[in-house]
Amino acid sequence: MLINIQIRDATLADLPAIVAIYNSTVPSQQVSADAEPITVESLETWLKGRETKTRPVWVIESEAVPECIVGWLSFSDFYGRPAYSATAELSIYIDERWRQQGCGKFMLECALEYAPSLGISTVLGFVFAQNIASLKLFRSFGFSDWGVLPRVAKLNETEHDLIIVGRRV
Repeated sequence: MLINIQIRDATLADLPAIVAIYNSTVPSQQVSADAEPITVESLETWLKGRETKTRPVWVIESEAVPECIVGWLSFSDFYGRPAYSATAELSIYIDERWRQQGCGKFMLECALEYAPSLGISTVLGFVFAQNIASLKLFRSFGFSDWGVLPRVAKLNETEHDLIIVGRRV
């Protein structure tokens, strides 16, 4: 596990780094469902509207490089209806320069430990089938495949399967 990193709640000042990390995944068409880069402005309302008591957005920083955001994680509602309030989707994005260094593992471990305090008992991940690294990460923490949605996403004329991984916490 990595040392010299810390997690904190995201702020509006973090949006440029959050967007840059997210946008770095768009060209691969293996991680993001967006076909084009997003803007900071497009996420302002998203972040302002987050209820940090139940669905936080976190950033991970390197203590070795001050004010260097190396990744982010968000808890999101699943399906948006009251009966599903104890279920959350996790999204994890790591700066490409910091991948394969344990940042994703650290964030996922923290999220799973923290989830019960948010009233979350079930955690889901929605992962494109070709995103082997993310599937490996989730599965290494005991997530199993709960569903496959064949060819539900289309990016530049290529269809993608979506795998839903899940775990009780």
